[in-house]
Amino acid sequence: MKYALIGCGRISPNHIEAAKNNNLKFVAMCDIVPEIMAEKSEKFGLDHVRKYTDYKELLENEKPELVAIATESGKHADIALDCIAAGCNVIIEKPIALSIADADAIIRAGKEKGVLVCANHQNRFNKSVQYIRKALEDGRFGRLSHGAAHIRWNRGKGYYEQAPWRGTWAQDGGCLMNQCIHNIDLLRWMMGDEIEEVMAYTDQLEHPYLEAEDLGMALVKFSNGSYGLIEGTTNVYPKNLEETLYIFGQTGTAKAAGTSDNIIEEWNFADGLDDPEFVKATYGENPPNVYGYGHTPLYADVIDAIKTGRQPYVDGEAGKRALELVLAIYKSAAEHRPVKLPLESCSTMDFVGRFNKE
Repeated sequence: MKYALIGCGRISPNHIEAAKNNNLKFVAMCDIVPEIMAEKSEKFGLDHVRKYTDYKELLENEKPELVAIATESGKHADIALDCIAAGCNVIIEKPIALSIADADAIIRAGKEKGVLVCANHQNRFNKSVQYIRKALEDGRFGRLSHGAAHIRWNRGKGYYEQAPWRGTWAQDGGCLMNQCIHNIDLLRWMMGDEIEEVMAYTDQLEHPYLEAEDLGMALVKFSNGSYGLIEGTTNVYPKNLEETLYIFGQTGTAKAAGTSDNIIEEWNFADGLDDPEFVKATYGENPPNVYGYGHTPLYADVIDAIKTGRQPYVDGEAGKRALELVLAIYKSAAEHRPVKLPLESCSTMDFVGRFNKE
């Protein structure tokens, strides 16, 4: 299967390794900065892969079957739509887009063209997360009470200076959209997906050189009667502390923890079907960074979906739901009121000037 990568920045090594691990025919890569491509090419032995600075030329010349889009977030939608128009299946790094309209356009275009759209929420494939999900699908939690997603990370000025698009409304959003959306996705997915309303605060406390937030707190009311808590920040001193996901039910309690929900720290169920210590020892991983090991199984799933004609495990609709929840948090915080879902329309650009200093 012919594969191409568009965007060779911070997350690209995970995509490169996933493509290689799945034996894809890596035909081309693209970045507007040739030096970045050269560095990745040398590091990962990709001298044979053709290099482009214009992704439209890549699409025309190479005609890949699968394209991964790992550019700045604000460019995801336009590139995805061009790839889909060219007949390519796409894996889109989170977030799938920065507006409801663009997410809808991507999903609609994929259906019309008959190609698959995958949102790159790789933490769904964590061993810990998969085991919690199975317990949920087997009904072991009973009636869900509430869940909580905590993302307690650190990002300093040097991180934002590496790529000036970070923290801007046009190309990124703040910590909730960039760093926290993976865990926000997991919380919504685990708690039943359907949401009635969201109440939230966001603020910018430690990063005055950004446009967007570095702290977000939200309360979510799910349609099944359960609740969700979200705490996300890039202000934790002096480095990343944890990313945790709690699920509380009438007959079960689980906690995924570590740097990116990659281990199980709590496992208690009324049915006694498994030994908590065995579960904690077996369903944990120690990845080298917060991106984890999920890209390789996500790629494997997409490849199988393309071959069999089914939808991928994390499809475009899943990407839209994660985006929608972040945008609903932004809207609630900006308007100082509860926000009902679904959102008919909303974009990060609706919040330009939100934290402008007088």
